[in-house]
Amino acid sequence: MTKTNVMRILENGAIKYKVLEYQADENDLSGLHAAKQLGQNPEQVFKTLVLHGDKSGYLVCCIPVNEELDLKKVAQISGNKKTEMIPMKELLPVTGYIRGGCSPIGMKKKFPTYIDETAILFDEIIISAGIRGEQVVINPYELKKVVQADFYDLMKY
Repeated sequence: MTKTNVMRILENGAIKYKVLEYQADENDLSGLHAAKQLGQNPEQVFKTLVLHGDKSGYLVCCIPVNEELDLKKVAQISGNKKTEMIPMKELLPVTGYIRGGCSPIGMKKKFPTYIDETAILFDEIIISAGIRGEQVVINPYELKKVVQADFYDLMKY
């Protein structure tokens, strides 16, 4: 196990977490693949998506890996007319993370962060530990606190 910046931030905040490791696959970096490798419920494994709003700039959303983000809902919630996913080439320079290892915790800057409200249905959710092949298990309210987020309905139905 590699101790990541995410883990250090959680430890510094005295936030309890567990680490789960899986075999990352360069050909399938999806969160669904990670959930399957870990034998976890995909509704409990959250992916981190980075967007750009026409008014707010960058923002972060965390949703279950088996779901799709509703860009119109995100725009409305974040005070934008329009939001869109950032191009993959911007991910590392903006966040400090690579695709398949992006965590809402420990980005280069603090961005407005929104967590899908289904997270509160679980005592624990699973998010990236900041590198491919490692995830952290954390209470959703602790995640909310550490990234200064709120819970919203973010998914397409």
